[in-house]
This record gives sequence, structure tokens and C-alpha cells, in this order.
Amino acid sequence: MYDDYYGFTGKPFQLTPDPEFYFRSITHRKALSYLGYGLAQGEGFIVITGEVGAGKSTLVAHMMASIDPAQVTVAQVVTSKLDEDEIIHVVARSFGLDVAGHDKASALGAIESLLHEEARNGRRCLLVVDESQNLSVEALEELRMLSNFQLGSHPLLQTLLLGQPEFRTMLQNHSGLEQLRQRVIAAHHLEAMEATEVEPYVLHRLQKVGWEGNPAFDAEVFAELHAASGGIPRRVNQIANRLLLLGAVEDSETIDLEMLQLVLAEMEGEKASSLSSAPEPQKAGAPVEDTAQQEVVAEPAQPALDPQLVEDLLAERDAQIQELQQAVVELSNVQDDVIVQAVQPQLQAMQEQIARLEAKTFEQERTIRQTLTMLIEWIESEMDEEKAA
Repeated sequence: MYDDYYGFTGKPFQLTPDPEFYFRSITHRKALSYLGYGLAQGEGFIVITGEVGAGKSTLVAHMMASIDPAQVTVAQVVTSKLDEDEIIHVVARSFGLDVAGHDKASALGAIESLLHEEARNGRRCLLVVDESQNLSVEALEELRMLSNFQLGSHPLLQTLLLGQPEFRTMLQNHSGLEQLRQRVIAAHHLEAMEATEVEPYVLHRLQKVGWEGNPAFDAEVFAELHAASGGIPRRVNQIANRLLLLGAVEDSETIDLEMLQLVLAEMEGEKASSLSSAPEPQKAGAPVEDTAQQEVVAEPAQPALDPQLVEDLLAERDAQIQELQQAVVELSNVQDDVIVQAVQPQLQAMQEQIARLEAKTFEQERTIRQTLTMLIEWIESEMDEEKAA
């Protein structure tokens, strides 16, 4: 509504991540430097954490827009509560692999084959895992095991982990994640925007949709907006959306402090109303207040399928499938041994040739990494000089 009223070409404060609206705040510039350095290494784990709405997804979307798909194959995972077996199948699907059944070994084999194929075609593989705080320690360990896949001395998979502050705490302190911590080559925690960054952030997003000064903003609005949002980009977007909507409703060409305070009061009122209207849980043994309520309570429940029975049946089915798959593997292994013996000389010659190519590739990559590291250090020094100026 307000975008039409003010003549914008789009929605400046949408809540979904969009790389077109990427804003180079101080903390995001640092994060991008760490991302660039980590990606140049081509191995291990990169970790980016931040509060909800801090801009992690927008940062990654901006990075993804700059990646050449001919050079890097990227798979993205947004996790829910996943265990160590589920994460492997989710990773396989994210790379476009169709693994039949729930056999973990088959999924791992498919992933490894894909990684080898991509490496032979000259492409690196990057796995981006969002909402990593939802993963169990065992699932994170499975991701670490995936990083062990190599072609000679060449690592085949690099992983970018995005998460909320609790993931950062777990990664730093959990004793079961020591090996994963040793694989982290770059990490950054996204902080909130500083008070002086809110005004350029808001104007940056407005200019992206054709804003030319209408509406105007009183100077004190931005300081109050920072205080109300805590400098978190998504919260700024939420408040700015309501503020511009109020400006359009009131036919105003200026956004002032009084309008902002009205919007904040309305949002607080809505929050309080939603909390007060939530039904309180019925206490055990509490009397029912009226006859109508008694009738509802006394009404017999409809028969339902027992969830535990469903789980038991599914587990039994999966066990039978796994037994059949294992039998097939054992039969195929007998044939594979005969084939391997027949082609052993050719396999050995190919392995020697691959080893020579890997050695040459490793030297080339080491030179490239050293060059990129020097470039990133130069960029960071330039940024520090700009900030000091």
C-alpha cells in the first residue's frame, strides 16, 4: 500500500532475505572478509552466528550471488531437529541426490561419489547449513566426518554453518565438539548495527526502490529507531514498515518522532494483547465452570491411532529393508572381488596418474591461497584505514 502511495518500485523493508538490499555495516563487512578468507582456503568449516534477524541469511545470499556456479557447487540445508542419520539424507537431497530408502551407508556412498565427480570436473563443493543450533552434537559430528572425504590430499567438501548465539556457545564449550572446533578456519559473530548506521541503512533500502526524498525523515527518528530495535536489521524493517504505512494512511510527507512513538505504542499494545488472550492451561483437578463446558469435557474422544504403534511398525519395516540391502551388498561384493583382481594393474596405473595430478593441483592451489590471503589482508587494512579516517 505505502509503496504505491510514495511511488516506490518495490517493498524496501521486506522481511525475507534479498541480496539486492545487502547493507555493508561494520559487522557485515568483517563477516564478508572472514567468509572470503575461509572460502579461499577451500576446506574445513566457516561459522557465522548472530541474533535472529541479524542478517545472516542476507549475508549468505549476497555471497551466493557472487559465486560462479561453474567453479563451486553449493547445497543449502535449513535444519529442524535432525539426528546423525537424518542429516546425512538431508545433505544428500540438498545436492540433488535421490537415495532410495533410509540406508545411511548408501547416502554416504552417493555423497562421496558426487564429491569425487565434481572434483574431477574442476568444481569445489560448499555445503551451507542454516539454523545450525537445531542440530544435535551427533549430527554435527556427522558433518565433520563428511569433511574427511578427500581425493588424495585434496579436501572435497567445505561447510558453512549459520546459527543463533546458542550455537556459538555450544560450539565453544561442548566437550564432544573438540574435533569440529579444530576444523573451524574462520568464524564471526554478527553484532547489532551501531546507532550511527541505522540512518544510512534505512536510506540505503529506500534508495533501492527509487526513494527521492518523499517521505522525509526527522533526524531524531533514527536514534529512537535504533533504541527500539536494538540495531537488529529485521526489527528495524518491522518498525519501518509500520511507520511508512502510518505515513501513507495519514497522507504525510514527513516521518516524525511522534509518528514513530505511536507505532511503537501500537506494537507494544498488540504484543500485550496477544499474551493476555492466550488461554491459560487447565489445572489438574480444577472444577469445570459451567454445564456446557462439562458436556464438552465429558464427550467421548474419537479413537486415534497410537503413535508408538506407528513408530514400531516403521522401525520393523526399515529393519527388513536394511537386511535385504545388506544381502544385496554381500552378493555384489563377491563379484566385485573378482573384477578388482582382473583390473588391478590398470587401477594401479590410474592411481599413480591421479597422484601426480593431485600433487600438481595442490601446488597450484597453495599459490592461489597465498595470493588470496594477501589480498584479503590488504582489503581489511584498507577498511581499517577508511574507518579511522
